[in-house]
Amino acid sequence: MDWLGPQEWQAVALSLRVSLWATFVSLPLGIFTAYALARWQFPGKQVLNGLVHLPLILPPVVTGYLLLLTLGTKGPIGGLLEQVGIVFAFRWTGAAVAAGVMAFPLMVRAVRLSIEAVDPKLEQAASTLGASPLWVFATVTLPLIMPGIIAGAILAFAKAMGEFGATITFVSNIPGQTQTLPSAIYAFLQVPGGESSALKLVIVAVAVAMTALLMSEFIAERVARRVRGA
Repeated sequence: MDWLGPQEWQAVALSLRVSLWATFVSLPLGIFTAYALARWQFPGKQVLNGLVHLPLILPPVVTGYLLLLTLGTKGPIGGLLEQVGIVFAFRWTGAAVAAGVMAFPLMVRAVRLSIEAVDPKLEQAASTLGASPLWVFATVTLPLIMPGIIAGAILAFAKAMGEFGATITFVSNIPGQTQTLPSAIYAFLQVPGGESSALKLVIVAVAVAMTALLMSEFIAERVARRVRGA
């Protein structure tokens, strides 16, 4: 298929890779965080809630710069990781980290709303029958919140696909290594004659985003029907 050139395909493939890793790696932490915010009372809960949603408020460039300061090779965490051979700055793995951080609030919010919609009495009933908290979550809460988890994961994936500011600040825009789909669009718009390539990638971006949104609605609805019918 010649509609997209090699550099354009590289950007699309890398974006898919980055978005998938960003979504699946952050999903367990997102579920745990959403459950903690929805069900637990602890000191600093509002601070945690603010930190989770901070990437939605801060300019993406600021988030990317903070990641560079923290996880860069000169940063406190990045320097330690470099000693064991783990480097995020200016690598595709860093793009996944940046995309995951930016998408995390959307994931947590979707899952948290699902958890808050579950009647706590159902969980309490299972506990009174002798089930452990982990077993209650696995057998009662998790099936009921599955539509929210699926919706949150797909929305996070779509957000990661479109992430630009934090990514380009943290990992730059290196073709074939860190140049994701939004970065490639930006790069093509900076060179004469690159408008057609940029337009093609814009169409791909819109198609992926719309597909993700429709899938989110469709899968969540199907799972919700099965849960209600169970």
